[in-house]
Amino acid sequence: MQAPIQAPAASVPAPSGAPVVALRGVTKRFPGVTASDNVTVEIRSGEVHVLLGENGAGKSTLVAMLAGLQQPDEGHIEIDGAPVAVTSPKQALAMGIGTVFQHSMLVPSLTVVDNFALGGVWWKRPDRAGIAGRIEETAKRLGLRVDPYALVSGLALGERQQVEILRALMRGSRCLILDEATAMLTPHEAVGLGELMRRLVAQGIAVIFITHKLNEAIAYGDRISVLRLGRNVGEIGPETLRSATDAENTERIIALMFGTSRAGEGSRGEHRTRVVGDSVLQVENLCSEAGRVPVRDVTFSVRSGEIFGIAGIDGNGQKELAEVLAGQAQSSAGSIRLMGREIGGTSVGDRRKSGLRYVTDDRLGEGTVGIFAVATNFLLKDIGAAPYWQRGIEHPEEIRRQADRHVQDFDIRTPGIQTPVGKLSGGNIQKVLLARELTGAAQAVIFAKPTYGLDVNNIRATRKRIGGAADAGKAVVLISTDLDELLELADRIAVIDRGSIRGIVENGEGARDAIGRLMSAGDDR
Repeated sequence: MQAPIQAPAASVPAPSGAPVVALRGVTKRFPGVTASDNVTVEIRSGEVHVLLGENGAGKSTLVAMLAGLQQPDEGHIEIDGAPVAVTSPKQALAMGIGTVFQHSMLVPSLTVVDNFALGGVWWKRPDRAGIAGRIEETAKRLGLRVDPYALVSGLALGERQQVEILRALMRGSRCLILDEATAMLTPHEAVGLGELMRRLVAQGIAVIFITHKLNEAIAYGDRISVLRLGRNVGEIGPETLRSATDAENTERIIALMFGTSRAGEGSRGEHRTRVVGDSVLQVENLCSEAGRVPVRDVTFSVRSGEIFGIAGIDGNGQKELAEVLAGQAQSSAGSIRLMGREIGGTSVGDRRKSGLRYVTDDRLGEGTVGIFAVATNFLLKDIGAAPYWQRGIEHPEEIRRQADRHVQDFDIRTPGIQTPVGKLSGGNIQKVLLARELTGAAQAVIFAKPTYGLDVNNIRATRKRIGGAADAGKAVVLISTDLDELLELADRIAVIDRGSIRGIVENGEGARDAIGRLMSAGDDR
């Protein structure tokens, strides 16, 4: 049960000493990855404290620990200077920590007032009129206009967000976490949220604002902490933010987020001695309405022997683009040509026969069938094809020979080729996918987050396979949220944002900064 609704105080006085909330040396580990590594962050009342960082930097893990969804393996959380254990969302609310997530947690079929009443005592009818009055009173104090009796389903995203902020404040929150709060908002709604944050901190509320947009961080933040690879790599305080220009603050943040560029960093490595040939895959003005993020006017081409990287914050249309290219989703406009032949209207199977291959990011759910044998998974996309089937009759010896060859060539660690693929480790399941998609008459290969969730050894092995595919003359599209991976492998790197390509950067000196600017830019279109 959630904490009872209560009317907030007119203002929350700032404590004279300790921060309202602090994380002290917190570390959180998951299998194969350290999501937070000895992180210390202090959150003060009357400030907007911005957390910046790439995907995988550790922002969501910190939010989860503060919200009581996860607990640190090492270190602790403090409230007003005293160590506490935040073991549940209910306890976080009771301690004054409210969280507004990127995706609305409201029930669309209920009114605003009924959403506020959820979690109350079961044995007593909620005082809807009283709750509505407090909603209107709190909204007025914050300069908002909220109809307590409006259906949530009829509200715009920005209005729903305001309702969630009101709900957190009416439950007594002194520290309000806004997790990627502008990601789903229009530019106008984002500006409105920024103004609301300023009004909140003016009343003494501590706000933690998670974003990936530098212009928002500089415009709305009083203090900025930058996370990279699970660590807090630096903090920019109010004095520096106020005294420096926006350009100077931007340079300082980019250096922390993406590392200081060095001569030759991101420039040509050994793998780029390969020969790049003619254009193999041409994508022009590609659009699709399939999926959560529409693909908008995407244009690029990839040559044989080239690795074309696509960078961006996760959830900006990467998966939708990959599925449209692979034929798993339909395009609504534009063209896809492989070796000069239009394939945009063809099936997944026909594209595969033409030489287009797709390595999905969902290894077990989409890329393989967990209960099927390793040998069968090698042939999932070639069922009935020669030489493994002749006139509808299966040839087990051919299937076995091919499976044994793949297991040896791709170093797949499995008890046997008849072992269900779901019993293998994530790295070995990925090797099964690579073996299936990189062999045969492949002309172009699309990789979607190919090293996500793998350990260090399997990451290295997978990256070597990707480079090897390009060395063999294949055109490679590498979609990744790991910028270091793209800088290591790709020849050119595009940045995708809300389904559109913001720009394409030649890999070389200064590429990291250029990509960082494109990834972190606000909506200037």
